[in-house]
Amino acid sequence: MPTNLKYVVPGSDAQRRSCEALLRDGFCVMPDLKPLADVESLADDLAPQFEATPFCSGGFYGSRTKRFGSLLKRSPHAAGFIQHQQIIALAETILGPWCDTIQLNLAQALELHPGALPQFPHRDQDMWRGQTGEVEYLINVMWPFTNYRRDNGTTLIWPRSHGANALLSDPPEAPVAVECSPGSAIVFLGSTLHGAGGNRSADVRQGMIVSYCLGWLKPYENQWLVYPPNVARTFAPDLAALVGYQQHRPNLGNYEGRCPSILLRANTPERLGAVDALRPDQEEALAEFLKEQRHIGAAPHGA
Repeated sequence: MPTNLKYVVPGSDAQRRSCEALLRDGFCVMPDLKPLADVESLADDLAPQFEATPFCSGGFYGSRTKRFGSLLKRSPHAAGFIQHQQIIALAETILGPWCDTIQLNLAQALELHPGALPQFPHRDQDMWRGQTGEVEYLINVMWPFTNYRRDNGTTLIWPRSHGANALLSDPPEAPVAVECSPGSAIVFLGSTLHGAGGNRSADVRQGMIVSYCLGWLKPYENQWLVYPPNVARTFAPDLAALVGYQQHRPNLGNYEGRCPSILLRANTPERLGAVDALRPDQEEALAEFLKEQRHIGAAPHGA
């Protein structure tokens, strides 16, 4: 991580320690974030989806793995995890230096079945091919539905492989199998080298991964297709904003020059007038420019 940034960490001492560990090691475990009953309710809602979903194809996803998204449509309990206040605060702290707003990158349920091979080690930030070593593009949160153990393929993480160390040809430390129980969460940066372990047990490893990215990036999961206006209209405003119904200054992600949240109204006008959505520095520069232009326009001809 760059050393010239000053992170202001909100919340309790536990939140501060989690953020410090995340910045230092590239990952942390946040214990007891959700009651076990909430995890069980979400898992119960998704059980028929797991049953009906075919196994993945390809060496990266894994032929003994099941994955599916659209979780906010599949269970009313998903929002409580995706919008967990401590997680959102942590994501905004880590990503805030590089964006105006954060957005949901994906919410994906996954099952790792017995016989699954270890996943190819990777960094999620590489999907964007952007600058490496300084910018943090996303933050991942793994929510277990079952116990995540070394033998059933819990996530392998290479400590301190994040930030500038992502430029190294070899990670500085050996991987660790990060074990975790339902109700707690494994959090790691998009620049951290990681991958699912192999499932050498007789048990299915089941859980959900939620990630948040910079608001100006194209997200992994196409949120506007997953949650079109007729679906997002049922969400609370802050949840709708998180899945993309908000502008990122300057003017990114607009609809007819307006914040796309206008599509969530009961009746959206057919024709709209565009409205500036600029950063404060741009507003200041624009004000100076307009002041100068008005002064030139007001000057007598021939002066």
